[in-house]
Amino acid sequence: MRKLSRRQKENRTKTENIVCSTVEEAIKILKETANAKFVETAELHANLNIDPKYADQQLRTTVTLPHGVGKEIKIAVLTNEASISEAKEAGADIVGMDDLIEEISQGNINFDLLVATPDMMPKLAKLGRVLGPKGLMPSPKSGTVSTTLTASLSEFKKGKFEYKADKAGVVHVSFGKSDFAENKLSENLESLYKSIEQNRPPGVKGKYFKNLFICTTMGPSIQLDLSAFA
Repeated sequence: MRKLSRRQKENRTKTENIVCSTVEEAIKILKETANAKFVETAELHANLNIDPKYADQQLRTTVTLPHGVGKEIKIAVLTNEASISEAKEAGADIVGMDDLIEEISQGNINFDLLVATPDMMPKLAKLGRVLGPKGLMPSPKSGTVSTTLTASLSEFKKGKFEYKADKAGVVHVSFGKSDFAENKLSENLESLYKSIEQNRPPGVKGKYFKNLFICTTMGPSIQLDLSAFA
């Protein structure tokens, strides 16, 4: 069994057998336990009462948090020749047509998000095995298939991002950095919770949230009482 460091032991004493009744209390503990030697990411882990193998119990949507997540993303746009100038002017980091498809097929993926215009989607079909596992396949539901590139890229540059539940029905998503002010982390967390709640899949019966934890990259889990968001 791996031996715990003194830092880890001290952090555990702050979180063991504690269920936070308010968001503010949880964020305060999260900040206290974010004591690694780098700026850690604040993460939410929500265990939901869903079975994603059924179409009406899948959760996949987008959200824009009020204070962003503290990360600059690199956006690639796959579009036709007529829209290349618009994509570049809107702030796309990479813009291409068949040349970009070729780069992706060779495994050269040096971007965090791929946006495509509808006319290019048939050409992307063959790259599903490359983009799918990385969560980069554009889709209308996530807003990454768009005919309004300027508006779409503006939203993503402001911090809009996609999240989804994994095969076990758990949502793992970041909501900021450990050096954010407490009120900003609290507001981001509350917005993320509301987004998950408002996008409850239609096939869910009864209780939706099983439990919810937050943590930092190297920190211990901090459980929140679901009434904290009431």
